[in-house]
Amino acid sequence: MPELPDLEVIRGFLEEHVVGTTIVTVEVVRPTVIRNLLAGDFATRLASQRVAAVHRYGKFLLLDLASGDHLVLNPMLTGRLQYCLPDDRRLPRTYLVLALDDGHELRYSDERSMGKIYLTDSLDRVPGFGELGPDALDPTLTLEVFKERLRRFRGEIKRVLIRQEFIAGVGNAYADEILWQAGISPFRKSSQLSDNELQRLYEALHLVFDQAIATLRQRVGADIHIEIRDFLQVHRRGGQPCPRCGTRISEVTAQQRITSFCRHCQPGSLVKN
Repeated sequence: MPELPDLEVIRGFLEEHVVGTTIVTVEVVRPTVIRNLLAGDFATRLASQRVAAVHRYGKFLLLDLASGDHLVLNPMLTGRLQYCLPDDRRLPRTYLVLALDDGHELRYSDERSMGKIYLTDSLDRVPGFGELGPDALDPTLTLEVFKERLRRFRGEIKRVLIRQEFIAGVGNAYADEILWQAGISPFRKSSQLSDNELQRLYEALHLVFDQAIATLRQRVGADIHIEIRDFLQVHRRGGQPCPRCGTRISEVTAQQRITSFCRHCQPGSLVKN
């Protein structure tokens, strides 16, 4: 699943290469993921529009068009963008192809067809967007704001972290990384964390994201459709030694979600293998 670091790197790439270009033609290969929230035909409305800016909010990518419209991407589990030349092979299950006036194409593919692409003139009309909490990297999300927001949510801390209503942008993989970095068990109740633990969690959030974004910027390049996760410390590394203490990393699966953690570095779990 693309998470905040992946999408932040993609945003930066699109800002450099796509902003200022005009969409010449629009090919809807498969309409399944398309949601036109405006009157008229999706392709007709989108064609000839200039991309004025690119933003990211949480796990949404937003292409602002010069007309005032927005093309909003929610890639969910397997949505991918491909920036390439027209002759390059299309990825499996490509749904949308935008031909740009710089000679490149911007394509959207989705292996599981779970993502959505919205064309709208108001972000308030995009399902779920208005319920998002502050972006995880929003500078106004200070430690005190973070702690205050956390008081509104109850349950295991990992489940709270990945709730987009709490803060937007953290998914399953990076929640594991953040909690490992902070030395907090994913199964601890959020209401039981001390002030010191909350500060460690907040600092770990920024450290993990900053390091991941820097790594991905170096390695992704123009291949924005590729997901790179081999640098993660614990997520999906069950059975391997913890990079910090050498203890075997534990993994549990619940509700189709894998949680990876170190029992030694993240004490307090009552979950059994």
